[in-house]
Amino acid sequence: MTSRFHRYAELFKSKGPWCTVYTDISTGTVDSLHSIDVLPENVCRRLAEQGASKADLAAVERAVRPAEGVPDPVCRYLLVRDGTVEIDEVLPGPLAGQGVVRVEEVPDLTPLFRHRPDDFPYVVAEVGRDGGEICLHWASRVPSTDEQQIEGETEHLKKFPGGGWSQGRWQRHTEDVWRRNTEQVAEQIDKVVAESGAQLVVLAGDLRARGLVEDQLSKASRAMLSTIDANTRAEGSRSADLEHQVEERVAEVIAHRQQELLERLAQQQNRPEPTAVSGVAPVVLALQQAQAETVLLDDTHLDTEQELLALDAEPWIALEASEAVGAGVLGPVPADAALVRAAVLTDGRPVFVPPGALPHGTDVAALLRWGAAPTG
Repeated sequence: MTSRFHRYAELFKSKGPWCTVYTDISTGTVDSLHSIDVLPENVCRRLAEQGASKADLAAVERAVRPAEGVPDPVCRYLLVRDGTVEIDEVLPGPLAGQGVVRVEEVPDLTPLFRHRPDDFPYVVAEVGRDGGEICLHWASRVPSTDEQQIEGETEHLKKFPGGGWSQGRWQRHTEDVWRRNTEQVAEQIDKVVAESGAQLVVLAGDLRARGLVEDQLSKASRAMLSTIDANTRAEGSRSADLEHQVEERVAEVIAHRQQELLERLAQQQNRPEPTAVSGVAPVVLALQQAQAETVLLDDTHLDTEQELLALDAEPWIALEASEAVGAGVLGPVPADAALVRAAVLTDGRPVFVPPGALPHGTDVAALLRWGAAPTG
């Protein structure tokens, strides 16, 4: 289990009540500015109607605010308990489905997984002939988790403009400086990729510097390289252009990873002893046996009214109380929230996929850890 999932698992084991808030915090228009002004009051009123404590209401009111430096549209996800904000995530892009303002015994993390249906590290490097900036990001988070700046040699960075016998020597020296600087950047990118397990490298910046860095990257880094035509280091450039193009590249990787999972699901379901199941009841049974490696949920599943039982101990989830096997029943919760919780608590990975992507019209499926189908 990744450290991120480990933290989620610890939260899922903790007793409520929990306040879950998932809302638009964009500020790009007069209307949205007005709504931002009254957003804390509206959210807190809805939570108070559901029995939220004064401490939780105060924590939510402080946390529901616009995000600085993030272009519209943008959302915020909050998870609050006992007056403490346990999760505060800024999520670029519009709401994925409906907003959430709830008080429940079980924390609802489905908005996080649905807004960004996959999580992986990736590297963004913006380079120039004098060095560059390298940032390690995660697909589900803002801002970056790590940033490094490489400052190379700056003497003789520009080619000597004069003529005469020394011109060629100065030009060769300048190009050597460029190459040494970009070599340092390439070495650091390779190091970050190797240490983080990054799945994508986005290279931006000066055109000539990009080419030099690309030439010096390792084979592994080049295999996941995506070059974009953006250079915020240049005068008059806009960081929003870079951010938008990076988001597009991340979305492409997410789509590719989802497609690989769907292809694997289709292949397994056609085998005599498949390591995959479809439908709510078979997936719940697999989760009860800690057999589900990946749980795939249709992106519209969040909008249904089906509920499952959340349990306070293994097997964590049940269709009905008789399946609790000695665990306490916390109560009925939305089916997708119960499935996400059980997947994380059994070291599985929940992944939302586009509407209609799952076969045979089902809204949930699971890839299993071992070949034998689950038995009751």
